[in-house]
Amino acid sequence: MEIEREVDGRWIAEVTDLPGVMVYGATREEVLARAKALALRVVADRLEHGEALPDLSDIYFVVPAA
Repeated sequence: MEIEREVDGRWIAEVTDLPGVMVYGATREEVLARAKALALRVVADRLEHGEALPDLSDIYFVVPAA
């Protein structure tokens, strides 16, 4: 997961292993929670539709230190 703070103060997070999983939030904590929730929804949707997924033997989020 990549996290950055925009010039306008918003936070942005992207889950690089899942294309399209990118969210904004007002705080670092909010953007982390939103990114994790969206990533899990995308994985669940792909499973339901039989689509290709990254290796799911271990699911974890690596968050850079603040």
